[in-house]
Amino acid sequence: MSRSSRTSLSRRELLKSAAAAAAVFAIPSVASGCAPSTTEEKTGTPASPDLERLRSWSASLRSAGLTDRARPVGPAGTRVGELAIGSPYEAFALEAYIKAGGNPEKKEPLTLSLTRFDCVSLVEACLGVARAADDSANPSWDRFAREVERMRYRSGERGTYATRLHYFSEWITDGARRGLVRDLGPELGGVPDSRPLRFMTEHRGSYPALANDNVYREIGKMERGLDSSPRWLIPTARIAEASGGIQTGDVLAFATAIPGLDVTHAAFAYRDSTGILRVLHAPLSGGAVEVSKLLLPAYVAAIKRSTGILVARPLRA
Repeated sequence: MSRSSRTSLSRRELLKSAAAAAAVFAIPSVASGCAPSTTEEKTGTPASPDLERLRSWSASLRSAGLTDRARPVGPAGTRVGELAIGSPYEAFALEAYIKAGGNPEKKEPLTLSLTRFDCVSLVEACLGVARAADDSANPSWDRFAREVERMRYRSGERGTYATRLHYFSEWITDGARRGLVRDLGPELGGVPDSRPLRFMTEHRGSYPALANDNVYREIGKMERGLDSSPRWLIPTARIAEASGGIQTGDVLAFATAIPGLDVTHAAFAYRDSTGILRVLHAPLSGGAVEVSKLLLPAYVAAIKRSTGILVARPLRA
């Protein structure tokens, strides 16, 4: 997940700010915005293009046999990503309610879109469609919304701003604890990265929600709580060696040396028709969902201040 220099940050924003600092791709590492077509306290009827995409993309998965629960969910997620190629990038959508005067101490509205994405929301949306499509020819918007909600919030329960999984490394560890993903770092030769994460509280002015003293304290408590959860980092120099264990649909997070920050971009691993490993993502630099021209090792090496990748395999949970 990467970010660009702006004034409002969050997981998706966080990454964005990092990108600005690191000149990387745009992914608000900590909470940034997944672009919304609908933002609701309770899900309802979305804009018709979004609902049409949910239905047509689900039908595509079913016709390809990708909704069978005996099959891994990652390839279904990347198939949705392929269908989303060309969709525009949009940042800071999750923060729009705060900019509009919303209270970050109250339950967050659920922001959803299948027509515009940032790097994190693309991953969440693709997996949300893949999971929602596994039990119905026409999955409901509510089912899709619930799938996104349980990935986006700590323990799967949407509450205040502070319950959102702002640091993507926690998105992985919290999801692994609940059976949504498997952290592949240890088995791929990852090494622990135990640097403390303090980016949000050390850049308080960049996060409108942190102007609220109570929210600021909650985020600080959350950051300190992550000190006991090291990230399993596959160093840049070892990615080529580890790539044989990475499959299409695995979630990639691009680690950074930026102080206090874990990663600056999120994406899917994507093996093309020849088996070459690339990246399917929503980059700020390109402005639309795409498959990278560079192979994964070269892609990571080209990111300024990159230290490697975190890798998680989505599960059907």
